[in-house]
Amino acid sequence: MPDHLPMATVPGEHDQSAPISRIVAEVAATCPGERITLGEMSDAFGERAFGLLILLLCLPGLLPGMATVFGIPMLLLGVQMGLGMRTPRLPGFMRRRSLKRSDLLRLSNASSNGLKRFERYLQPRPGWFISAPGERLVGWLTAYTALMLILPGPGTNGPPAFGTIVMALGVVEQDSKVTGWGVGLTIAGCLFATTVLVLICVFGMTAFEWLF
Repeated sequence: MPDHLPMATVPGEHDQSAPISRIVAEVAATCPGERITLGEMSDAFGERAFGLLILLLCLPGLLPGMATVFGIPMLLLGVQMGLGMRTPRLPGFMRRRSLKRSDLLRLSNASSNGLKRFERYLQPRPGWFISAPGERLVGWLTAYTALMLILPGPGTNGPPAFGTIVMALGVVEQDSKVTGWGVGLTIAGCLFATTVLVLICVFGMTAFEWLF
């Protein structure tokens, strides 16, 4: 645990009933400097590192030009979670990746209205989606979403990323019901994004053949 984080604000030890958006804002506020590294966030989040890191990586991934930057670490986290790992292991070059503290706070504030709709229903609920197989499914869906963020396509980032954010909220709060909603939204979003990308490829090949 980093020495500069007070015990009261370490997310892994935070009041479990606190809204995730507020936890994100508090973590950003307590980290010194203008930029926060993925390594700092991974160390601070403790047992909830997978869910919170995925949540944080999804938010900037919605910004133009940032999807690839944050999609690659998200892909690694999803694969690790899909393989059943309990805590993330980021290589050095990914641990050093960072985002501006001001951007993190802005993203948290901008998304708070949408997140609060789900946060009102968040509470610990046992069920299959927070069991070991369920969390593995969440991991592989997160990896699929990361691929959609990395691959270029008009309108393909938002739908799968939104579902993944809901999944991450459910995992962090150990809420099987909300995680299940997120799984459904992520599958629908990924199917939409995949369809768009396939159509782009088909039309591109058709246009190439027509031109040449």
